Amino acid sequence: MASGSEDTPRSSPTPTAARTRGRPRNAGADTAILAATRALLAERGWPDLTIAEVASRAGVAKTTLYRRWPGKADLVVDAMAELFSHLEVLDRGSMLQDALATVGQYVELLQLPETQAALLALSAEADRDPSLRAKVIGKVIDPQRHLVYEAWERACRRGEVEGETDIDLIFDMICGTLVHRILIKGQPVDEDYLTRFVSVVLAGLAQLRLSGGI
Repeated sequence: MASGSEDTPRSSPTPTAARTRGRPRNAGADTAILAATRALLAERGWPDLTIAEVASRAGVAKTTLYRRWPGKADLVVDAMAELFSHLEVLDRGSMLQDALATVGQYVELLQLPETQAALLALSAEADRDPSLRAKVIGKVIDPQRHLVYEAWERACRRGEVEGETDIDLIFDMICGTLVHRILIKGQPVDEDYLTRFVSVVLAGLAQLRLSGGI
């Protein structure tokens, strides 16, 4: 008795490489956009900063910005993060000189018109938007905080200090004082003020170590 013919197995289609959706990010365009954002912040301030003008200044379409940043606040966060990413712990041979050089860099950035416009506006915006606050902390503040850890570890390796300390407290003292003086009071930080300020911070750390506070 003849059996029914068996179906001939069919080979699976040859898989094709998955296509990447959307266009890859253009690092050059991102750099131009962030630079244009900072330039316009310096010239016009936060209220008059528009996505359209940033796009025009950077030489890109508005849609290019909106594909990368959902709004003005997110764009400014990244513009500030890129600016502050250039901060580094400078090696000047001692804890005091390292601190003067490194904090001096921070002062220079805080005194830029674009930084002042951005930080004051972001502070107000973040007060109403917890997700924006988280972005500011993660992209701008935490990398700066890491520099204090790095400076402390270097001083430990040199034997200038030992043990652990409250890095968050040191960071808050430095940033809080300088932001208050420069952005809130509108007063400059010259070399004399910077030297006195850094000396007081380091003297306070020394006193706490002697008393066993840290």
